[in-house]
Amino acid sequence: MTDAHQVLARVFGYHSFRPGQEDIVVALIEGRSVLAVMPTGAGKSLCFQVPALVRSGLTIVVSPLVALMQDQVAALKLAGVAAETINSSASRDDNVAVWKAVAAGETRILYLAPERLMTERMIGALQKMEIALIAVDEVHCMSQWGASFRPEYEMLGTLRSAFPGVPIGGFTATADEVTRNDIRTKLFGGGVTEFVSGFDRPNIRLTVQPKANAKKQLLSFLDDHRSESGIVYALSRKSVEDLAAHLNAAGHRAVAYHAGLTPVARNEAQNLFMTEKGIIVCATIAFGMGIDKPDVRFVFHADLPGTLDAYYQEIGRAGRDGEAAEAHMVFGLDDIRMRRRFIDQEGAGPERARREHKRLDALVAYCETPDCRRQALLGYFGEFSEPCGNCDVCLDPADTVDGTPEAKLIFDAITQTGDRFGAVHVVDVLMGKANERAIALGHDRLAVYGLGKVRPRSAWQSLIRQLVGAGFLRLDVAGFGGISVTPKGRQLQNGETAFRFRPDLVPTSKKAERAVRSAAVAVDPRADALLTRLKALRLKLAKSRGVAAYIVFSDRSLIDMAQRVPLTKWDFGEVMGVGASKQEQFGDIFLAEIKAFVNDNRLP
Repeated sequence: MTDAHQVLARVFGYHSFRPGQEDIVVALIEGRSVLAVMPTGAGKSLCFQVPALVRSGLTIVVSPLVALMQDQVAALKLAGVAAETINSSASRDDNVAVWKAVAAGETRILYLAPERLMTERMIGALQKMEIALIAVDEVHCMSQWGASFRPEYEMLGTLRSAFPGVPIGGFTATADEVTRNDIRTKLFGGGVTEFVSGFDRPNIRLTVQPKANAKKQLLSFLDDHRSESGIVYALSRKSVEDLAAHLNAAGHRAVAYHAGLTPVARNEAQNLFMTEKGIIVCATIAFGMGIDKPDVRFVFHADLPGTLDAYYQEIGRAGRDGEAAEAHMVFGLDDIRMRRRFIDQEGAGPERARREHKRLDALVAYCETPDCRRQALLGYFGEFSEPCGNCDVCLDPADTVDGTPEAKLIFDAITQTGDRFGAVHVVDVLMGKANERAIALGHDRLAVYGLGKVRPRSAWQSLIRQLVGAGFLRLDVAGFGGISVTPKGRQLQNGETAFRFRPDLVPTSKKAERAVRSAAVAVDPRADALLTRLKALRLKLAKSRGVAAYIVFSDRSLIDMAQRVPLTKWDFGEVMGVGASKQEQFGDIFLAEIKAFVNDNRLP
């Protein structure tokens, strides 16, 4: 047996490496730097822990979260490994005691947050020691968290000059080509052996559903998952707590987990989840890194995740035992708007904002794809897949219509403008928008200019997203968001294949929307019933303010409200006659009444 196999068996109790592990272990033992992208559950930690115990000296592990460090140190100690962590949650006396053990050579593996490591004092002290290896866990954070959020991650790039000759390992479960390029440049200066394992997790069923009422949709989903362990992700701490309370009231066992809770409360929630069956954790993204519970049967996204990278990592916490699991997401326009706002408010600079907007575009394209969802997900990471037979699109295909003429028109606009512009400019050309840029470039004289006026802008944008999701177009996240025609798209241009799109995701003109709604009201008496309730509410509000009823809302506004049945503030803002002030004053009141009506009548 090699030294690595001896350590694997003696310390960790395994008689063989999992697929993809051994080559990484050998490279690090031989002193080569490594970037390893491995699917969740593939055993990344062993890939640096085994070399740490084979090589001579101290191994430094950089980890982003205190809880993650504590869990891994506790597991290593149980395995008989002299591992420690110095972190902000420990007392000064405890941290001093740990450092004394490290300085005395009694510690083999030391876990540090980047903020603790990247200080002049710590680097100077470590340079006096024999360093065997530096491992950066969750290395994608270097690229995706941004310098304004965790600036010390940017500083990790100085490690190779501070510790010349020491191999560095970067490990992550999720990194697209843009992120990998960032890591190669920042952490390794380009010189690195790269291992990218397959991204596919075929046992996880993928489903994306338009958001109507997230709480009702969650309860409906859980009907098939009684007494199973799972994770529900939401965007805000308030949403997390609301969902946990809602699930408990409905008879499920749910706990909340977010960064606003005390460490004791977070530990209690995590311990309950890890030790008991049938616990549902409602969480923000604060929960999940390092969680290795094999029997998580589902991950439910009540809100849109930040990127496809984040989505992939979060759903990867399900089904680590290889048994069937589900990843179910609901998303709506409000989610997209909120994510855009988060990106704009991050303040990390225009370059990062541009990239993150393009990553969000790729996520929305995945949500709207009319074809196999797994193909779209794996395609984002550069892998090809046949239709999977285990996603909502494969198992229950949505109604689609032929969109080949529209696709060819989009391809013409892309080709005629030079295969380098983003969706905004391509749609401008199709719509015949004679803006300064189009005129300066001569694009107002192209044959395709203005040929798309028959559809609204939002329809062309959705068609482009569906073409990206279906693999006919490629979105350049690394560059300036340009869209280009893929080989599959060329086949369509040559008449070798066709494009079908989901019309339910393609907005029509406002006039057509109103006509559809009017027709629906004419045959649906429930809209009249809702209108009656809205008029009663309007009268009550008018009397309380001492004004005429029409001052609150006109009849036309209430009729439009009854036709639209808005369930979110975003939708309510689209109602005729609802300005910013009225939305602020009356939005919550009318939405509550509409939601009550929907629940009373069991509307879909």
